[in-house]
Amino acid sequence: MVNFTILAGGYTAFVASYLFNSDASTLSLLNQSPTGENPSWISLHPFDPSIVYAVNENDNGALQSYMVGPEGALAGPVDTIETGGGAPAFAAGLTTGQVAVMNYNSGNGKIVPTTNGGLLFDKTAPLITFPPPAGGVSHPHMAIQNGAEVLVPDLGGDKVWRLIQNGTASEWGIQGLIEQPSGSGPRHGLIRDGYFYLVHELASTLTAQVLPMAPNGTTAFLSDDSTIPSTYPNGSAFAAAEILVSPPSSAFPSPYIYTSNRNTGTLDPRGDTIVIWAVQPDGSVQQVKQVYTGLDQIRGMMISTSADGTGEYIIAAGYAGTAGVQVYRRVSGGADLQLVATNTDIPTRTSFIWLPL
Repeated sequence: MVNFTILAGGYTAFVASYLFNSDASTLSLLNQSPTGENPSWISLHPFDPSIVYAVNENDNGALQSYMVGPEGALAGPVDTIETGGGAPAFAAGLTTGQVAVMNYNSGNGKIVPTTNGGLLFDKTAPLITFPPPAGGVSHPHMAIQNGAEVLVPDLGGDKVWRLIQNGTASEWGIQGLIEQPSGSGPRHGLIRDGYFYLVHELASTLTAQVLPMAPNGTTAFLSDDSTIPSTYPNGSAFAAAEILVSPPSSAFPSPYIYTSNRNTGTLDPRGDTIVIWAVQPDGSVQQVKQVYTGLDQIRGMMISTSADGTGEYIIAAGYAGTAGVQVYRRVSGGADLQLVATNTDIPTRTSFIWLPL
């Protein structure tokens, strides 16, 4: 029997923990740990699985650190820092011992040095302000570490900013950018084998390109494909959200990318989809399948972690509705998903962490 403990953030004042029993195919709510308001995005320390970071996605945003205890219960907050802006929608621990946090509503963010093994924040970390587009607003939505730089997709500016450290641990600045199609709204992305894959929320597309050379290199798209299902109700309004890539393993030798759709308009009775993409030898992607989930506005999903690195399962939930949390098994080598467990104790969740076994 393999039991997985999973943490889940959301627009509440707690982080939930679940127990997934892969043999029995059951998903049980373990506890609800009190936090600051709206811990919509949670992230694990890159080296120490006993430390979790959570945003407070409020008008006056905050970043908090917690210790993970038995059954995934969180102790803390150990420390809290203001993010200096509104609606921080993403935070991630970096391998440098810093934490990147991005303020969606105010067009800025911080890369915060830490002490005490990652639990305490440097309160003097300065703001990084992203230039707004003409007549618009910058909306930084993620931070992707790439060696010594950090890439920040800007949904409002249709750019990916490239940040580099300038001297001390708290001195980060913009070294360049990667232009994206006008009006596309780049949201979340990942880097795999030198290729850059990016989900565009406003265009509902997935693009693939060779990661351009810094600071201001450009490369043509290898593929640029819609994430939207082929059929949908009149009045649907799509906004692509999350992107995952399967870890390489003997059990799943072929790489697949998984993206989530959010229909924010007229609901489809089949729910929103998770789109499966096969990664081609040239780095492009080809759509394999749209998996209907019954979930409403899938904002958060995550691939499982295990000692052998197989990444056999994906957990997902909606931002809206009452369908709760679902666990899918990756089947057919990763080319399909099979629903194996559901829990509806909490109707919505927006981000997940699989705690290491």
